[in-house]
Amino acid sequence: MSVTVDKHGDVALITMDDGKANAVNFDLMLALNDALDKAESDAKAIVLAGREGRFSGGFDLKAMANFTPEDAARLLDRASELLLRLYGGPLPVIGACTGHAIAMGTFILLACDTRVGAEGDFKLGANESATGMKLPVFALELARDRLSSQHLTRAMIQAFIYDSKGAVEAGYLDMLTAPEKVVEQSLAIAGQLTSLSTRAYAYQKAALRKPTLDAIRASIGNHPNL
Repeated sequence: MSVTVDKHGDVALITMDDGKANAVNFDLMLALNDALDKAESDAKAIVLAGREGRFSGGFDLKAMANFTPEDAARLLDRASELLLRLYGGPLPVIGACTGHAIAMGTFILLACDTRVGAEGDFKLGANESATGMKLPVFALELARDRLSSQHLTRAMIQAFIYDSKGAVEAGYLDMLTAPEKVVEQSLAIAGQLTSLSTRAYAYQKAALRKPTLDAIRASIGNHPNL
């Protein structure tokens, strides 16, 4: 797994690139937390990007095939903690959605403050109802908070997969640009946000999102559906 951190002025660019689907597993989450440690220590804003054509294909289902219930619970807890860090953390986080984003990939996007997506024939959505998985608390809470209420049933219950334009309408993304300009546009937005008061930004973010953050936090270690 490759997660890199590059500084662009006061902005830290964190890039996920495993050469494949950027599947989310324990190794990826550990690497992302290490990258966030570095970013939060010497940057004023963060851009989180995927590889060309792929933001993230979601949880690593191949690895999960041999999980015990205890393994699954631990994975959900680590995912909850990562999303809490993105959604409730002090710095502006811009999601540079460089292509497809499925399941956990979309939940990472929902945890980013602003989401810039690639125009084109890309697929974004939560497919848990199609794959027979129950949505974890973090997915339900982030969807309620970020998605358009008109799309909640279609997106979360009916597992609809959107194209890039539809993902903006649903609320997975905020704006689109050419695929080759996604990271550039994300860095520009992050750069603008560095002019804001870090202290005030952190307070507003945590205060406004407190009910969602509290609900996700309370779910850690509590998995009656497993």
